Amino acid sequence: MNVYRLLLILLVFIGCKPSEARKPVQQNSGRFFDVSIQRNKALNEKEYAAIKKLVDASENSFIVSDYGFWYQYVQKNNQNEYTPKFGDQVFYTYTVKNLDGNWIYSSDETTEKTYFVAQEELFAGLREGLKLMKENETIIFIFPSQLAYGYYGDNNKIGSNTPLIYEVTVQKILQNQ
Repeated sequence: MNVYRLLLILLVFIGCKPSEARKPVQQNSGRFFDVSIQRNKALNEKEYAAIKKLVDASENSFIVSDYGFWYQYVQKNNQNEYTPKFGDQVFYTYTVKNLDGNWIYSSDETTEKTYFVAQEELFAGLREGLKLMKENETIIFIFPSQLAYGYYGDNNKIGSNTPLIYEVTVQKILQNQ
């Protein structure tokens, strides 16, 4: 019986041995992220230079938004002051060009869209741009790629990292009750 007690005590002490930390199999140096950051900075500088060249060459002046895109009124509504708020439904039409002025989506290829403000998914630039608009206004927006479709494009005609020129007309705003 003493042998069994001795064995039991021995097993308890062996089982209570503190565990040793395992060494990581692979260590990441962060090099991938550094390279990615540098690539994105270079891409942004190239896009902003191209946009600045386009804006400077324009006959009409563009306004720089707080969100990082540029816009210019084609048709301004000075009679109505209401801009869309949370939950409002916005009916709008649009066309899309690249920075060279080539059509990506013409008015023949697009239909009227609706958007419930801040309640539906929409790319960041257009989401913020629509909030600036009133009924019966037309605005030309220039969106850098990170405010448009970014790295993935739209899986159709808009490619990866493509800055866009959107011409948007708000047809109607239904206020949220």
